[in-house]
Amino acid sequence: MAFSGAPVHMLTLQQFLLPDPAICTEEALYYHPRGPVGWDAKSGTLTMGPGAGLGFASYFNLFSLGKWATSCTLDGLFAEIEGAGRVQIRVFRAMPERSWDIVTSEVVELSPGQPRSIDLSALLDGTETLDGNVLFLDITNLGAEARFTAGRFATKTGPETWPRLTVSITTFKREEQVRETVARLEEFLSGYAHGDNIAVQVVDNGQSAEIEPSAHVRPIPNRNLGGAGGFARGLLEAQAAGSTHCLFMDDDASFHMENIARAYTFLALAKDPKVALAGAMITNTHKWTMWENGAYFDGSCHPMFCGLDLRDAGRVVGMEFDSMIDRPDTVYGGWWFFAFTIAEVQHHPFPFFVRGDDISFSLMNPFTVMVLNGVVSFQDDFTEKESPQTLYLDLRNHLVQHLVTPRLERSAMGTARVALRFILRAAVRMHYNSAEAQIMAWKDVMEGPEFFNANIDMSQRRADIKALTTTENWGPVSRPKERRRFTRIPRRLREVLGLSSLNGHLLPFWGAVGDRVLVKINQRSLAYPVLGAAEATYLNTDRTKSYTVRHDKARFFAILREVIALTRRFRRDYDTIRQTWRDGYDGMTTHDYWEKTLAPEATPGATGTDDTSSRPGPRPETASSAA
Repeated sequence: MAFSGAPVHMLTLQQFLLPDPAICTEEALYYHPRGPVGWDAKSGTLTMGPGAGLGFASYFNLFSLGKWATSCTLDGLFAEIEGAGRVQIRVFRAMPERSWDIVTSEVVELSPGQPRSIDLSALLDGTETLDGNVLFLDITNLGAEARFTAGRFATKTGPETWPRLTVSITTFKREEQVRETVARLEEFLSGYAHGDNIAVQVVDNGQSAEIEPSAHVRPIPNRNLGGAGGFARGLLEAQAAGSTHCLFMDDDASFHMENIARAYTFLALAKDPKVALAGAMITNTHKWTMWENGAYFDGSCHPMFCGLDLRDAGRVVGMEFDSMIDRPDTVYGGWWFFAFTIAEVQHHPFPFFVRGDDISFSLMNPFTVMVLNGVVSFQDDFTEKESPQTLYLDLRNHLVQHLVTPRLERSAMGTARVALRFILRAAVRMHYNSAEAQIMAWKDVMEGPEFFNANIDMSQRRADIKALTTTENWGPVSRPKERRRFTRIPRRLREVLGLSSLNGHLLPFWGAVGDRVLVKINQRSLAYPVLGAAEATYLNTDRTKSYTVRHDKARFFAILREVIALTRRFRRDYDTIRQTWRDGYDGMTTHDYWEKTLAPEATPGATGTDDTSSRPGPRPETASSAA
């Protein structure tokens, strides 16, 4: 039942979420309590004592009025809550650079099973710009006890035609995780109002997941061509099935099923078919910290709002302001959650194998990539999985983006600096294996796109990189005694001395006099922690494994000589390399290319590891070269 003249049947735009022990229990991401407030995890109820209150200016439960109102066609707007007890309900509107207004305030008696609706439709008719505007509810208990059981934002009606969405999951040898994800999706879709319009397909690159077909789920065995091949196959299958939209999703992400509901409704109501929705990412290490709320590419990957404390209501509201108003031109979405209109696809994925396929797909298609609060995946922290192989993959994709994407075009030296930054940062950190793998990546890119076609399964390159990786392998934990002298001097002086001497590589006898340091996993990609050191031992997240790198002038200068030669060659041949890439990229991102490449009669791919598939993970290139 609804009150205040609201329609009895409305279309839910956004359900209120409460903590879920299986996903996240950081309460401040869901609500901000005042006074005695208790959360009952079993019933999903919040109970407020005398005078207590609940604020919903939270990451999961605020309503991004600006995004919904400007991007979607809304037939009125209503806030609705369910609960029990005498309460004051206030609706706040937060606007950039202005005081926050109370839109409405009322005292009501909530009764179980009788939702209270508040008509907010007038906000859609105002003459003021809604860009960045955010709404949130606040509830205060005015009696002995009050309960909050559910809430939502809604509109009167939906579109005449609902999208046909394919959720495409690519998996490789993560059997248990993908089965759990599929089971949760099955349960959700069986009870979701629009479940019949949504299909799930599991593209199984390892051909080992053993997913049972059902009314909602279809397993698809696939040749192992990495995440790019898996998602390319997913797109082909979605097109063949007549779907209007596709959602690329990771195989083991932890997320609220509200992700699917919000994304589906947002795309269904979107005014512009070019709108694509990118999911944010939070690591399981610190579930209160944003890792990436969208990202943009320019010389390197820049995760937006990385490190923002999601427990801080003011900062969360500010993030919503900025994510609507200050959107860089080269925003892209990670494939742990990326939903788009199939008809807008002009380029299918490029066969990177892994790393960079999502960036290229976003930038080379005419998508308007947006993020929506609460549409987020929780992922394990893969910092320790950085390796010479992942850095090889990172550098080659970075170079390709600049060679093929018109918005990213640079001069020959400007593009070469991307490679130089990668390689020299690794060498200065004494990660010579990584530097050598990145030199290999640079050479491979200079061969042109045909190299990627000829090495589409990465089997030979994986073997090559494995053979050169002699020191950067995790092994039994070792805790050598630290020696700190140079690493204790003031930071600014340490940076000047460290970088000017290339971390001692230009100084005699540095291997004997430099410091010995232990480095935590969260500082692994940074140069600063090892400036002043001649030996560094890196510990993994659990501090159960480690590896040690040591100063080696001969290897450093061998790398430097090769880098200088490559830079000269790259500058000389730059125009030819760039044109070869632009011509070849188009031919390798077509429906026909992938249909032929993934045909059943194609030679099976190698069965090597795919640990670096399109899964998210801290991208080392986001750090500054020194810090």
